[in-house]
Amino acid sequence: MKELSKKAQSISPSSTLGITAKAKKMRASGIDVVSFGAGEPDFDTPDFIKDAAIKAIKEGFTKYTPSSGIPELKEAIVEKFLKENGLKYEPSQIAVSCGAKHSIFNAIQVLCQEGDEVIIPSPFWVSYPEMVKLSGATSVFVRTEQNNDFKLTKELLLKAITKKTKLIILNSPSNPTGCVYNKKELEMIAEIAVSNDIYVLSDEIYEKLIYGNEKHLSIASLGNKIYELTITVNGVSKTYSMTGWRIGYLAGPVKVVGFISNLQDHSTSNPTSISQKAALAAIKGDQAFLKGIVGEFEKRRDYMVKRLNSIKGFKAIEPKGAFYVFCDISATGFDSALLCEKLLEEAHVALIPGEGFGWPTHVRFSFATSMDNIVKGLERIDKFIKG
Repeated sequence: MKELSKKAQSISPSSTLGITAKAKKMRASGIDVVSFGAGEPDFDTPDFIKDAAIKAIKEGFTKYTPSSGIPELKEAIVEKFLKENGLKYEPSQIAVSCGAKHSIFNAIQVLCQEGDEVIIPSPFWVSYPEMVKLSGATSVFVRTEQNNDFKLTKELLLKAITKKTKLIILNSPSNPTGCVYNKKELEMIAEIAVSNDIYVLSDEIYEKLIYGNEKHLSIASLGNKIYELTITVNGVSKTYSMTGWRIGYLAGPVKVVGFISNLQDHSTSNPTSISQKAALAAIKGDQAFLKGIVGEFEKRRDYMVKRLNSIKGFKAIEPKGAFYVFCDISATGFDSALLCEKLLEEAHVALIPGEGFGWPTHVRFSFATSMDNIVKGLERIDKFIKG
């Protein structure tokens, strides 16, 4: 058999999907596994969104659509960006894809090529470096500091920039750390990006899941120059509990979005027609239900952080957004991969090791699970560590 492509062989499997799959397999065999792995809300998709999908099926909306999304969904996204983010786009600047992950992948493939460098703050979402590999570009990891909420600073960013820098990836609120960049911090990044003519990919998929007095701000709203250099990515998966529906979207300069649409023409074609109608209902519908969901996530976060900090060797800082706690376990004497393996096999608790995020001293907990599971799972971990 002839050798497979070097590009394919260079890609690492997703640690988050791998752990989640293993936990599900153990559950299927009858083992009571508590999983803190999944990056998806445990709430069901709201009924009004389901109803829109059922209506689409009954009306026969089951054929091909334009590759980059139906016009009415693009218009709704345009309205959403203007109303919620202060960003004025035209439908020609919008591309709807098969999830925000697909949107990010498309943007990186269009923007980057061999010889380019992409700045990725570390810790990072596990898929960013793999997407950069597939583009032929090189990832430049910038290690942030936990005592600064894992955020980029001016000094760190300037030190990482070279003549080859094409793109900065920004994720706020962040997976895995939950950090949220404020206006001053975003202005600093915007100023540096504009001065050096560097694109910014702003992954804002967790924008509605923010706690306390924190506010979400889109970096593209900070002036015309950074607007022209920014690709803003969002989607319906996290906000509306629609992970399986696979609808994400991006907005950016019309030329960039045009090439992204071309790429999608020859890869996936359109996102699922029915899911697009569901996403339209989600974006245009009453958003009041989100307050209760965010409140529930905040209660879970508060309990998890407090309980983790009571376990010997665990040190958790409070996330400001998303639904993850990135916890330092270096004082336990384990690296994260070994600890996660032992907890799954012996305590039947699934966590995501920090290696995939660039930090082997940490593990990621998701609090997108019931309070009963959180209490039970953390009790098992405490018992395992004491044992």
